[in-house]
Amino acid sequence: MRSTLQFGRFNFPWRGERVRARVMGILNVTPDSFSDGGQHQSLEFAISHAEQMILDGVDIIDVGGESSRPGAPPLPLEQELQRVMPVLYALRDIGPAISVDTYKPEVMREAIIAGVDMINDINGFRAPGAIAAVRDSDCGLCIMHMQNDPRHMQLAPSYTDVVAEVTAFLRERIEALTAAGIDPRRLCIDPGFGFGKTVEHNYALLKATAQLIAELDVPLLAGLSRKSMVGAVTGKPVEQRMAGSVGGALAAVAQGALIVRVHDVAETVDALKVWQAGTNLQR
Repeated sequence: MRSTLQFGRFNFPWRGERVRARVMGILNVTPDSFSDGGQHQSLEFAISHAEQMILDGVDIIDVGGESSRPGAPPLPLEQELQRVMPVLYALRDIGPAISVDTYKPEVMREAIIAGVDMINDINGFRAPGAIAAVRDSDCGLCIMHMQNDPRHMQLAPSYTDVVAEVTAFLRERIEALTAAGIDPRRLCIDPGFGFGKTVEHNYALLKATAQLIAELDVPLLAGLSRKSMVGAVTGKPVEQRMAGSVGGALAAVAQGALIVRVHDVAETVDALKVWQAGTNLQR
């Protein structure tokens, strides 16, 4: 039974008595992210924001150069490399684990050379060459489910059984990566909240967090920070969804999620410390 997630320079326990949920801070170096687009676009501001996240207790910094908001067009390869590579090199030895949010095999290869600890792929390593790009590294690999693509994913999401279909997709991708010789200890899954799902689909998946982990036998990353599923319940605009996002992170961790991907690092870290102290968490 696998009990750790291999994460580049790190190994994160995800079973047993001393498991602690990990906080992944979002660092978008894009001008058009749905929540914080443009705020951290320059290298100087990106490093400053990363340093603040470290002070706030972040475990992983996830660097993204291409917006995946609903309706977003694809970004040319060279532009993505220009945005993310200076940041990845600057953050490599800053302390926490470093992840890159990309679906392009060429960016994966360059990021691995730069020393990243995880490749976080919204496309589930389906692009031609993606598995080959990551196979011989030691970085963690996050497999996410997305129906359609960012430009079209929210036009009319449809499932017969969203939990069963997302589970089947993730299982197929796990099998594809392990068949290529990738150590299963490097793998984690992300159900893809907001990526080709209605509000009802998103909450069905959130409620099924423990089921997904049990059926697929891999750690789970939950990324619902500031998304429309939070706004739908709270009635708050994106800039006022911090409290709801922290609640969603706690709901996922309560069911066994190992990593929560968030904008509000300090608040999430504090909430998890109190919740875990109060529940004497063991899993």
